[in-house]
Amino acid sequence: MNGGAEEIPGSMSGAMPDRSTGVALASLMRQAVFVQDTNGAIVLWGPEAELLFGHRAADALGRDAAQLLLPDGPPGLAEGWQRGARAGPEWAGTLPVRHADGHTRLVEIRSRPAPTTGGEQRVISQAADAGTLRDLASDLALSTGLINQSPVALGLFDTELRWRRINPALARMHGVPAGELIGKPFGAILDESDTSGVGAVLRRVLESGRPVIDHRTTGRTPADPDHDHVWSASFYRLDEPGGRVLGVAMSALDVTERVRATTEVARARVRLALIAEAGTRIGTTLDLRQTARELAESAVPRYADLAAVDILDAVLGGGAAPPVREDGSAAFRLLALEGTRGTPLEGRTREIGGSVTFGPARLITQAVRLARPVLLSDARGAGLRRLARDETGARVLESAGVHSVLVTPLIARGEVLGALTLLRTGGSRAFDEDDRDLAAELSARAAISVDNARLYTRERNTALTLQRSLLPQVPEDRTDIDIAYRYRPAVSEVGGDWIDVLRLSGHRFGLVVGDVMGKGVRAAAIMGQLRSTIRALARMGVPPAELLGHLDNIAEFLGDSIATCLYAVCDPRAGWCEMAGAGHLPPVLVRPDGRGELLQLPEAVPLGVGGVPFRSARWALEPGATLALFTDGLVEERGHSIDEGLRAVLRLLEGPPGPLEETCDTVLGTRTHGTPQDDVALLLARVHRGGAGGG
Repeated sequence: MNGGAEEIPGSMSGAMPDRSTGVALASLMRQAVFVQDTNGAIVLWGPEAELLFGHRAADALGRDAAQLLLPDGPPGLAEGWQRGARAGPEWAGTLPVRHADGHTRLVEIRSRPAPTTGGEQRVISQAADAGTLRDLASDLALSTGLINQSPVALGLFDTELRWRRINPALARMHGVPAGELIGKPFGAILDESDTSGVGAVLRRVLESGRPVIDHRTTGRTPADPDHDHVWSASFYRLDEPGGRVLGVAMSALDVTERVRATTEVARARVRLALIAEAGTRIGTTLDLRQTARELAESAVPRYADLAAVDILDAVLGGGAAPPVREDGSAAFRLLALEGTRGTPLEGRTREIGGSVTFGPARLITQAVRLARPVLLSDARGAGLRRLARDETGARVLESAGVHSVLVTPLIARGEVLGALTLLRTGGSRAFDEDDRDLAAELSARAAISVDNARLYTRERNTALTLQRSLLPQVPEDRTDIDIAYRYRPAVSEVGGDWIDVLRLSGHRFGLVVGDVMGKGVRAAAIMGQLRSTIRALARMGVPPAELLGHLDNIAEFLGDSIATCLYAVCDPRAGWCEMAGAGHLPPVLVRPDGRGELLQLPEAVPLGVGGVPFRSARWALEPGATLALFTDGLVEERGHSIDEGLRAVLRLLEGPPGPLEETCDTVLGTRTHGTPQDDVALLLARVHRGGAGGG
């Protein structure tokens, strides 16, 4: 048995004036008891108080006693009661108490101050219906009838703690006839497991006179030996007016349903909190592995001791193959595993990212095939063999104390993506139907985030593959110019940046850099169309400004997209370079002596805006001069302007010329810090020989 209670110091045997026979008899019967603090607020409300006044403990606790019981009493009555009760040594009288159902009844109340062991002042009150007391005074037989018919279990012990009186409700609660208990010590008939702690409480109340209210006791009795019950018991020492101790009285109520309801409410709150927290924790990024980890972490340790997130290989591969094979097996890839710190399973589970095939009898395969949760409240033995991949894995789970398993499929947009596996070990309670419903809801919400991350990853990989396939093929038969370039996709979503190098007629070269506004496959596809168009027009010998004009006419058929572009035609032998831009960043020209400058191109709007003609400009290219073209991902930095970024790139490019490949790495490494937030494209071209061109 276990329980908790509050003790109030002070003997109940004080000098109580014998005002009437009814009041005297009241000291010998079980009465309603409640306790107030120094401000009059109720801090303890016994079961009998609930019966007498009609107010539940949950409604009475914290309320002002006078306002609760005497809302319409005569002026000064409530104040006189409270003042007299606090002043002591004792106040007794009859009060017209308002019952919870609205009617008024006369109640005899005895109140006195009772300091607690912590030094705080309390007022303890005993109350009984005044009419009942009068009836008891006139007819003791009626008193016996009331006790016998009371739904509250009532009992009386003598000073040796032997049963002296038991009402039928108490006999039914114990499941032992009253005749078998009368005269026997408490606990002589019941198992010790049912009486643990109660005997000590009885002795303490008998010795100190301090009542114990709402002592919670859990156990089983012969009345229902197969189920645990919870009782709320209160114990009071009974004293004669002269001070002689008569024994200890007990009242008890079976509060199993109330406790069960409270427990359910608490569990419901935990479930709601878990769902709410998972909603904020899962899906913070579009990274599939991170999303899987967030799902596993949201379940451990508040809901499970170990959680694993497995995604079907068929789903990760694009969904072309059926998730479950013809033989009933399925291949999974473990993306996340989270365990309670110190769990025996740490370091002894499947490798993250590894692919494992489970047969048709395995729990995870069953959950995916049937598209519904699989619950094993008791998974020991054969259940663990259905969970693990093989016998070795089952022994690992068994040695770790796994006893309960819940596998829930991850379903989003009608497609089964994988499964969430939850395990409980050691002293954790087994999963039940409520847990299954909660896991299903958690998985349903998380599956959307997992699917979003999966689709994003697939689209990003597609866009990245498309972009990389369109990277320039630098002509090998070049002796007049060196070329080096770098392309680095964004850490989050691939954009529409591109660079290109074209061999043109007359030993000339075309250099292109551009950026389609937007992200993903669409931006990459538009970029591919623009790149192909530029290649076709450039090989036809269309000069830069005219080429951008044709490109602008085509761009208006590419939807609402806008793109910036810079096209340069370089003639290393003649020593000149002609360029035109469409809203793009200016290039950098580094002269052979290491001095650099940002080339100011004629102003122009981006492609797709239309209505503004494009113009070109020409610069001289001396032998050893280096031309740098790049996209805005290289110069943009949070908290700094574009001009600051341009000057920073210029400083990196200036100085004695070094190998172009090393220069690319230096500029990119310095400006992007390894994790660019936007696509970065950089193209470097260095002239080997040529004449003095026009400016």
